[in-house]
Amino acid sequence: MLYASRLQRQQVWDAWGHPVGRCADILVRDFEQPYPSLSALALRNGDAVQRFIAAEQISSLFPSITLKVPKSEVKPYEAHSDEIWLLDRVLDRQIVDTEGRRVVRVNDLQLARVGDQYCLSGVDVGSRGLLRRLGLESAVQAIASMLGRPLSSGIIPWADVAPLHQEDPIRLRVSRDKITRLHPADIAAILNDLDRPTGKALARTLNNETLADALEESPLGVQVTVLSHLAPERAADILEEMGPDEAADLLTDLPAQTSAQLLGLMEDEDAADVRNLLYYPEDSAGGIMTTEFACVPDGLRAGEALEHLRRSPDAQDDEAMYYVYLVDEMRKLSGVVSLRNLVMAPSDASLDKWVEREPVTVDPHTSQEEVAYLVAKYDLLSVPVVDEGSGELLGVVTVDDAIDAVLPTAWKKRLPRFF
Repeated sequence: MLYASRLQRQQVWDAWGHPVGRCADILVRDFEQPYPSLSALALRNGDAVQRFIAAEQISSLFPSITLKVPKSEVKPYEAHSDEIWLLDRVLDRQIVDTEGRRVVRVNDLQLARVGDQYCLSGVDVGSRGLLRRLGLESAVQAIASMLGRPLSSGIIPWADVAPLHQEDPIRLRVSRDKITRLHPADIAAILNDLDRPTGKALARTLNNETLADALEESPLGVQVTVLSHLAPERAADILEEMGPDEAADLLTDLPAQTSAQLLGLMEDEDAADVRNLLYYPEDSAGGIMTTEFACVPDGLRAGEALEHLRRSPDAQDDEAMYYVYLVDEMRKLSGVVSLRNLVMAPSDASLDKWVEREPVTVDPHTSQEEVAYLVAKYDLLSVPVVDEGSGELLGVVTVDDAIDAVLPTAWKKRLPRFF
């Protein structure tokens, strides 16, 4: 197999065996394709790139780089802005392995011949790539084979690669399109593993919804760093896309002046939800509850309740609709029914048969540890938070936020999300 490291600084010969220059870099085009084709070689004489050789005039790259024509017949070639320089812009850089959902370092680049063209087929992210560049691959491989532990391949197909060039918006957008198809938790891990300049560049290209979902899965340090480097108006938009409880937690850890500025830029309704949560202690039920939950007026039949949910903006915002809460005209909690029972009930049936009229509840000042205890004791997916005086349903604490009291955040982020 042919690798870019073996071409670097190699002498290029014309058709008659005369030296033309040394290979300084390899240019490919259509890098978003599964197998980008080689478009040219950059040749160096001394310290500067002197000329480019079009791929059409290259006869072979191995065992030596030879041209199809004499030196005098080499046609001038101008490098294009949409070409990528493999040795200068990809080798030793961070990329995203979209299949493995991880950030890796490019140790070498694999080339292949398809018909009469050379193309970029993959990247080597394993130790063999580094050994190859040091000239030690064969020796180490021989020793490893003698020990019965041959070196494993670290090749990732180029089709599964998203190169990240923070200084190149066009290519970064192409890579962004691959990355946004990943799960938010995987995007969060990628943002966490990237170096700061590249991570900031990627964050700027993600749409608001994707970035908000990823930040909800990210450690607090990543959340603060990303939000701090966005324009205030966009940072406010990101907070609006996040769950109110997550947004409130994040604002708590920002400087007071920054938090006030961002709250002022948010839509009034979203800002009001977040302010209500900021009123309560951070480790209380009120501090960790979300105000996005599904409720229906008490007294509706099953079909009427489902139709109400379909039209309800609150229900549409609820990503954890395992329970539906019944409230009166003053939003006082009067019962709870599981979504499963509601869906399975005959459409014209009263819900009284399935409604729990005395659900487990907490008041907003209940400690987070107590909420976690109740979740575990009664095997709940969420707990309603009720005002102790009026009985008004203020919000719900979901199980993932409740167990944050007893599990480190890093472990909680690895748990499956049920909602």
